[in-house]
Amino acid sequence: MTDPIEEPLTEDPRPDGLAVAKSLVLVHTGDGKGKSSAAFGVAVRARARGWPVAVVQFLKSDDWVTGEQLMAPQLGIDFWSLGDGFSWDSDDLAKDEAEAREAWRQGRALVESGDYRLVIFDEITYPLNWGWIDAAEVEATFRARPERVSLVLTGRDAPQWMIDLADTVTEMVKVKHAYDAGLAAKKGIDF
Repeated sequence: MTDPIEEPLTEDPRPDGLAVAKSLVLVHTGDGKGKSSAAFGVAVRARARGWPVAVVQFLKSDDWVTGEQLMAPQLGIDFWSLGDGFSWDSDDLAKDEAEAREAWRQGRALVESGDYRLVIFDEITYPLNWGWIDAAEVEATFRARPERVSLVLTGRDAPQWMIDLADTVTEMVKVKHAYDAGLAAKKGIDF
């Protein structure tokens, strides 16, 4: 934990000559909670500004019916939950890998279409790091995206190329987690 700021700032800490970007890439990584939650906060903010928003989830199963998935239609967010759940629950990792490739195929089409100002790739780091989707293809697609398409990429262990590509990288650090005390994920808080 950092020390609290003892005095209010009296000088503007922002750098001189700030420019407005046509799009940004945000990465939420680390072992702490909040990566997906932060991404959905960005999605709500973008929709409030009238942006078309798409979400592609790589691991969360459509069977889970997460809170963000329930809210997406009400907010006008296009949402695809294309995974099959946690890898440790899988009966068929080859099927999970095929689903990840299909999720990437659909996500790539969303980016390349230019129809969305924001595309969220939730938990994309896992299939990338496992070699289920081609990292070079993903990186090339993200680098060549239409200039007004912003991206939010989530998951633990973001690869270095993703960190280098990003405009903003936030690492969520676990200080304490309810799981450590034996508490299961809670609807409305965790999903």
